[in-house]
Amino acid sequence: MVFSSLLFMYAFLPLTMICYWLMPSLRAKNIVLLLASLIFYAWGGPRYLILLLLMTLISWLGARIIGAVESHPKLRTLTLWVTTLLQLGLLGYFKYAGFLTTISHQLTGWPHQILSVALPIGISFYTFQLITYTVDVYRHDAPAQHSYWMVLLYAALFFQCIAGPIVRYQDVANEIMHRPTRWNEISRGISRFAVGLFKKAVLANSVASLADQLLPMKASALQHLPASALALGLLMYMVQIYLDFSAYSDMAIGMGWMVGFHFKENFNYPYISQSITEFWRRWHISLSSFFRDYVYIPLGGNRKGALRQIFNMFVVWAATGFWHGAHWNYILWGLYFFVFLVLEKWVLKGFFNHFPRIFKHLYLLVVVYFGWLLFRFTDFYTLAVAAKGLFTLNGNAWTDVHTQMVLMNNLYIMLVAILACLPWWKNGYRAWMNWANRVPVVATVANLIDVIAPIVLVAIATLMLVGNSYNPFLYFQF
Repeated sequence: MVFSSLLFMYAFLPLTMICYWLMPSLRAKNIVLLLASLIFYAWGGPRYLILLLLMTLISWLGARIIGAVESHPKLRTLTLWVTTLLQLGLLGYFKYAGFLTTISHQLTGWPHQILSVALPIGISFYTFQLITYTVDVYRHDAPAQHSYWMVLLYAALFFQCIAGPIVRYQDVANEIMHRPTRWNEISRGISRFAVGLFKKAVLANSVASLADQLLPMKASALQHLPASALALGLLMYMVQIYLDFSAYSDMAIGMGWMVGFHFKENFNYPYISQSITEFWRRWHISLSSFFRDYVYIPLGGNRKGALRQIFNMFVVWAATGFWHGAHWNYILWGLYFFVFLVLEKWVLKGFFNHFPRIFKHLYLLVVVYFGWLLFRFTDFYTLAVAAKGLFTLNGNAWTDVHTQMVLMNNLYIMLVAILACLPWWKNGYRAWMNWANRVPVVATVANLIDVIAPIVLVAIATLMLVGNSYNPFLYFQF
């Protein structure tokens, strides 16, 4: 079940919210959320619910022990290491066993049969959340939770369990046990959910279809396409991956507001950045900050000299790439950004100060654009065919009639999708509301629009989803 499905929109979410709001106490509300979350997770793979329960139990027990042995620092540290390694071991088995046994087989001939393990939905996200829980307790950033069920609610909460954002325990520890219901936040949450739903169902799905058409995943199809098709397809993929994941985060944050949780922003218009460093402060913020605070800084950060800092950055970006998938291209993608981050910090920093903003912005877009090419293709031969085709090295012309027709027929939706990646609409809305609030009559109209707009967005999204089986969520695979 995905957020942008009719079943979720018109059955699961309304029933859950109605039951939640009718409950007389926070304890009862938490029970509703927990039961709904377990049903939601089990919908996509009931057998892996046991894994989620087990991994939560490991972190809950580990945190209880860490909290109970304050006077024994070595035992606290040992418990943290054991708990973290168990979590990473389970993640490694389910996500990377096939990849690692393939490498071993290629190098040594062993094992004779490569492991094939199905990837549990959301394991990359809830594993990192459970790690932050035990680390936050270890660092005294949050108290150990006595109730296993509340830790399970934190890990399994259906708003963000299967595709993020990665919510740190310290950020929601108080809200799990103490949060009021505010009707103005429910309204804001519904509006934020509607915006995310529209971005996903209308914009992301539309450009995803174009990306698959113009930049197919098979080398045999890529070889016959002109460079303009591949270039336009890669641009649509660049737009898709932002709209897809930021839309999911919008919906997760909106649903959090509906029940009193306040998740941090996960995207801040990364395509307006002027450097790769700034881009990664704006893109998938919860993942970037996780690696910074739980890997980079514990390794020494920038406190132990330039060479050690470069090594620490290398570890972080190799891990960032590997987190996205058990294929070499993801590792290469992570190291690709590592190279540019190192260049920006030690080579390009002086030059950047003298560049006009437009050139820095164009530099960012070009680097990210070709980075998404590495991200899209897990097979290196197919990647090479696509890269050659972009520069007309496959023997095809720059463009053809079919590509021109696709561009003309979809120009409007392409432009709207690209503009949705920019903060113009958000800034325009704020300016409109600031002006409207000064004029009573206009303020009344503005408030009416605020009520009607989410209904219109949901209605349009519904029309797009009815009878449309093409509704992927990219980050489910991670």
